[in-house]
Amino acid sequence: MLKVEKISKSIKDTKILHEVSFEIRKGDFVAIMGPSGSGKSTLLYSISGMDSISSGRVLFEGINIAEMREDELSKFRLTKMGFVFQNAHMLKNLSVFDNIILPGLVAKKEEAHDIRKRAADLMKRMGIEGIKERDIREVSGGQLQRASICRAMINNPRILFLDEPTGALNSAATDQVLAILEDLNREGMTIMTVTHDPWVAAKARRVLYIKDGQIAGCKDFSACGNRERELDDWLKGFQQ
Repeated sequence: MLKVEKISKSIKDTKILHEVSFEIRKGDFVAIMGPSGSGKSTLLYSISGMDSISSGRVLFEGINIAEMREDELSKFRLTKMGFVFQNAHMLKNLSVFDNIILPGLVAKKEEAHDIRKRAADLMKRMGIEGIKERDIREVSGGQLQRASICRAMINNPRILFLDEPTGALNSAATDQVLAILEDLNREGMTIMTVTHDPWVAAKARRVLYIKDGQIAGCKDFSACGNRERELDDWLKGFQQ
């Protein structure tokens, strides 16, 4: 689905990413880990088209998104990709429900009544149908993050990109969000997340470890009996 070929990213004379290459297959659940300042978020933004790259190619289902015009890329992201961040980035003048349906109304892939039905179904699935008409300042962080997943899913994206999706949540809310992501992945949704939390990364099938803007390691944990322990042992090798 996604093929990253030797992408580099520089800001002035500082290199942030150094010829990074990897692939994401349909149905993958990939976590990106690494120390602060390693380039994790920059990598996610670069391969999703939210940030430009200095060189290399990012092929999304065979299309080089690095060559798209900004207006083309914006529409492509809206209809093909879903995004969830540590902070919800929702509009304060809209209800939770209206925030969820907004990308669907902008994309115009479906009729408005179908978008509303889909949003209601998503909220019910996430267990937050009761906050439909609330202001975003009237709900908990866990509820708001589940609403963010609903918003990201409203246009039936091909892939979900997440940047520290549980970074601001308590342990109970984190478990709720991770359970949702695991369910979506089991149903075929392709997911890529940036995280510093091994508990989150252990839910992924593959983990990429980035250090100083380069892939320092990649491991498939899908067949591991105890992912948390296997991941912890693997991560210790990068800390020595």
